Amino acid sequence: MLDVRLHNVSQLAGFAKGKDLEYFVTELLDGVYEHDVRLAPTDDILQAYRKDKKPWNWYEERFNSLMRQRKIPGVLDRASFEAGKTALLCSEPTAAKCHRRLVADILAEEWGAEVEHL
Repeated sequence: MLDVRLHNVSQLAGFAKGKDLEYFVTELLDGVYEHDVRLAPTDDILQAYRKDKKPWNWYEERFNSLMRQRKIPGVLDRASFEAGKTALLCSEPTAAKCHRRLVADILAEEWGAEVEHL
């Protein structure tokens, strides 16, 4: 599981916090939990979208630009994604207006990754 939230300790309550998720994924699912803020928006982008009510297309443009600046997916370990299935986790309920979908789109385009939204 790859947690792509900017803040993995405060966005969701209870078991969705980073340390709890790490425990559940490793101990109960025999998986690997990682938190990678390189795949998260900046606080500025996130706040402008949420609090200043910037439209989704504004957010999407800024986020994709940020991913280009961070050279995603070139800086990611592609082999770790190819070793098995990787679930991208964030706090939005659907992929429609979520940065995890934008990350998945980039990986699909650049690597030919197969994406399934749950």
